[in-house]
Amino acid sequence: MDWEAAIPQVLAGDAGTVACEPACGPMEHEAFAGFYTRTARPLWAYLARISGEPSLADDLMQESYVRFLCAETPQDGEVAARRYLFRVATNLLRDHWRRPRTAALEEMPEEVFAARAGAGQAEAQAMLGPALKKLRPRERQLLWLAYAEGYSHKEIAEVTGLASASVRLLLFRARHRAARLLREGGAA
Repeated sequence: MDWEAAIPQVLAGDAGTVACEPACGPMEHEAFAGFYTRTARPLWAYLARISGEPSLADDLMQESYVRFLCAETPQDGEVAARRYLFRVATNLLRDHWRRPRTAALEEMPEEVFAARAGAGQAEAQAMLGPALKKLRPRERQLLWLAYAEGYSHKEIAEVTGLASASVRLLLFRARHRAARLLREGGAA
């Protein structure tokens, strides 16, 4: 996806999303463009890894930004705004899973992820990919937020809506389940 080319689409509310009025959010166009540039890749990677469907990640990412612009966003700075954006995306993903499926989306082959990754990342992707696919979506979500995004337990709790103590326990279980799957797969 061409991230810079997508900014006008998100600002205009294209691609079948509900468009908001021009001044509905507190963020100016230039401020949003910078925020979008800094957060688009991590948000897309999060949605793609958790959902396992890159095309769904594209759709949910755009809808997340539209809702972000139309909402009263946190005024505590960019870190709080980023957490809020991830929470919006998480809720959209949950809503998608709750809806009954009427048609299957085209799935992008796993090799596309390896092509996007660097040489060292491609090897890690080859080892982790099959194990991560066997994890539950909640486990993938927690592992991604903790290790790819570097969020603390408290921040993960804010994004997912879980209690901080629950995050700690669920993350512990997810790590151990991933390690077991890696050992069983012969990658460890």
